[in-house]
Amino acid sequence: MFSTLSIVGDYLNNQILFKSCNIFSLLQWCGLIAFIAIFYLKKKQKKVYLVDFACYKPYAKCICSKEMFLNASKCTGQFKDESLNFQRKIMDKSGFGDKTYVPDSLLKVPPNICTIEARKETESVIFGAIDELLLKTKMKVEDIEIIITNCCIFNPTPSLSAMVVNHYKINHQILCYNLNGMGCSAGLIAIDLAKQLLQVHSNSYALVVSTENLTSAWYLGNNRSMLLSNCLFRVGGTAILLSNLSSDSRRSKYHLKHTVRTHKGSQDICYNSILRREDETNTITGISLSKDLLNSAGFALKANISTLGKSVLPLLEQLKYVSTFLAKKYFNTRIKVYTPDFKLAFEHFCIHTGGKAVQDEIQKVLGLSDYQLEPSRMTLYRYGNTSSSSVWYVLAYCEAKGRIKKGDRIWQIAFGSGFKCSTIVWCALRNVDPINEINPWSDEIHEFPVDVSS
Repeated sequence: MFSTLSIVGDYLNNQILFKSCNIFSLLQWCGLIAFIAIFYLKKKQKKVYLVDFACYKPYAKCICSKEMFLNASKCTGQFKDESLNFQRKIMDKSGFGDKTYVPDSLLKVPPNICTIEARKETESVIFGAIDELLLKTKMKVEDIEIIITNCCIFNPTPSLSAMVVNHYKINHQILCYNLNGMGCSAGLIAIDLAKQLLQVHSNSYALVVSTENLTSAWYLGNNRSMLLSNCLFRVGGTAILLSNLSSDSRRSKYHLKHTVRTHKGSQDICYNSILRREDETNTITGISLSKDLLNSAGFALKANISTLGKSVLPLLEQLKYVSTFLAKKYFNTRIKVYTPDFKLAFEHFCIHTGGKAVQDEIQKVLGLSDYQLEPSRMTLYRYGNTSSSSVWYVLAYCEAKGRIKKGDRIWQIAFGSGFKCSTIVWCALRNVDPINEINPWSDEIHEFPVDVSS
């Protein structure tokens, strides 16, 4: 009887062992299949190419020197003496030159702030940029399947994307998207959206148009936090053509490598750092820029580069960061967390021209040289803060200087209300010859860089 029980016991043990082995083997096979599937999907993912882009250069009649700007503000009769003095101090520290642009509506006395003028401003910028892009790429509008427009303040009905469709009489099957209220980072967010759409729409072209509207954003009150936006923003816009056609790799300028978006809207301080609201009079609307703006930009940037660093930094830089981070967290809070050297990952830095203080902060955080920050500083000096399109004027500067070589890695960084930080990484597919480029800098690039240290 005992031998029978022993045999039964051995049989049951063998069965359990057999089933355990089968389950373990099954899990191994499932893991292998999942790995192969993920690897295949990543390999199969369509590459996105930047065929070309065009930055709008306004007419010379729209040039507004700092003194012209201050005189125009005075002639409105809306600003108190202390507000005029405040604007003068801001302009003196702005990093601006005397050739930035404002719309016709704001050069009139008094300023003509209305929807008609706002629409005229936007149409001239958008259509000007698109016309130049079509000329550069020799594209026909009917070949474009996706259109994405972005403008933070001006939100007309029909939308800006519908404005483009109507002007160019584009096919009714076009996919249109219009982004509003996303601030200066919206241009890079639009690129990220285009990338996702191009992953699911085969053999397609996407047109991204980024701009801002000064007419509708102009503030005619005396709240200092709102007067800042008057001083910092200027006219500008850009049109970008993206493609997922493998054949376009031969004529495109750049290959899209990474997009990273960081949102700090859950923190009230960050959320309220850029806010459109009524001032103390409850009758005049403006964009309020708080004192927490720089800190918000710093928080968002650090969170963003922590994510991006995993994809672009050399392994040794990642290990230095992780080891000091863990040491600070678990052993000694006085240990300073290592700041990775992003200069090892990129040849060019296209930083949003939010303002001189923002540029100084980013230079300090990333440890950039004056040469590396030069394109951003010169763009601020020549064109001012053109909001979501500014990083493209910065890239255009690099191209006009003949700095873009095949294989170079370009990092675009932009910040926006919310508070958001968006970054994009491109890889140059060819040398960009400045002689053969239509570029907003072409006829004056020899005048730069200029000294902006004072």
